[in-house]
Amino acid sequence: MPWSPLAALSWALVLRLLALLWPPGRGEACSCAPAHPQQHVCHSALVIRAKISSEKVVPASEDPADTQKMIRYEIKQIKMFKGFEKAKDIQYVYTPFDSSLCGVKLETNSQKQYLLTGQILSDGKVFIHLCNYIEPWEDLSLVQRESLNHHYHQNCGCQCRVPSQPPMSVSGQTGCWNGSSMGTRPSTMSA
Repeated sequence: MPWSPLAALSWALVLRLLALLWPPGRGEACSCAPAHPQQHVCHSALVIRAKISSEKVVPASEDPADTQKMIRYEIKQIKMFKGFEKAKDIQYVYTPFDSSLCGVKLETNSQKQYLLTGQILSDGKVFIHLCNYIEPWEDLSLVQRESLNHHYHQNCGCQCRVPSQPPMSVSGQTGCWNGSSMGTRPSTMSA
């Protein structure tokens, strides 16, 4: 049965209304694979504890044709766990302005402290995004806090699993530091 002009117009209006009501950025999203905190520490160039003092929207580059924006967070670095050889005292961290590009929204001018993991770009800027391990300090367990100083760095060769994944095995060893043992233990899986 062919569509009547009135039915086609009605469907066109419904589809247009849905498109208008669709939240901005909803079709584009940042997606990150789950990872154990130890993997984040091992794969990051920088791991720090910091408070966020302020934020400012800045151009992503000095190229006037580039319309991309970034958020520059001014931070007060409390402690550095990793990155000593590449940076001393970090004053700013940068993240994409748009959450669809994995930009991070952090609280400014509060007493909240964060654990930030990130990369150091070739120009020396520290870059963070949603796929990094970024957690409020108060949400970290005591074991996680202690592991930042000791265990996470010492066992970067292991393969960690997140609770939603099946166990992994590499060279006959599985696991990561979990607070009761060093993460590399003999595998019970057959190869």
